[in-house]
Amino acid sequence: MPVWAASSIYLVTWRAHFIHHQEPGAAFRLPRNYLAITLTAMWIDVIDLNSFYRSRLGRVARHFVRNAIREHWPKVDGDVVVGLGYATPYLKQFEGEADRTLAVMPAHQGVTHWPRGKMNRVTLADEAALPFPDYSVDRLLVVHALETAEYLRQMMREAWRVLAPNGRMLVVVPARRGFWSRRDVTPFGMGKPYTVGQVHRLLRETQFDPQQVTRTLYVPPSNLGFMLHSAPVWERAGKKWFPRLGGVLLVEATKQIYSANPVRRVSKPRLVVVPGAIGATRAMSED
Repeated sequence: MPVWAASSIYLVTWRAHFIHHQEPGAAFRLPRNYLAITLTAMWIDVIDLNSFYRSRLGRVARHFVRNAIREHWPKVDGDVVVGLGYATPYLKQFEGEADRTLAVMPAHQGVTHWPRGKMNRVTLADEAALPFPDYSVDRLLVVHALETAEYLRQMMREAWRVLAPNGRMLVVVPARRGFWSRRDVTPFGMGKPYTVGQVHRLLRETQFDPQQVTRTLYVPPSNLGFMLHSAPVWERAGKKWFPRLGGVLLVEATKQIYSANPVRRVSKPRLVVVPGAIGATRAMSED
């Protein structure tokens, strides 16, 4: 498909989306010539997340987001890599490189076994009390967490606590300007979408220094075959012609090591152990 044709379809789809997919009662505003929907945070169930990433649209999304993550972290040799939220679709690429690859899923979301066919490396925990010692994580990948967090700032302070002084955190969130935050048929349409400025403010308020920002997922969130087959064209055209309309933001951050981390935490159970991924979870396990 020529780039100009993809660009034309992109604009038509963007305009038509707001006509046909406006949520009843949603609040709209118009900053800088675009429409944004104000959404309240809601939880995402692990079953829905698992089902999405097993779908054709989910596989397309995983491909582009995974590539963008790898651009941020081309090498993780010898590092301890932890995924917070629902990061397991993106952790497999680090196996064989990282010293350890682990995942933590928040209690309100639920948990599923990972990796398939191997010893479980996922635990269920309170988002405000991560089950790791101080300064023990080299790379923290946060996916499907910020937009639905119940205790957002407490979770971010826990992230600060467990991250090593020279560690790096990568936050993956739905972009407020993109298509994907406008439809609740995917996990990226649930909860609160973010602008770059909002992510930067949150990071600074919780003692992180924002670094590199990238965007991905320019293909509209549609299960139509021609949309999925032309996804690489959408991605190239979007990055060239509409760089601010990517559906997902990836923001990398480092710790402000000169800041003091507040010691007060939410008084909640620290850890719920999931013993060895009992067979009931195997039906939901993923690669």
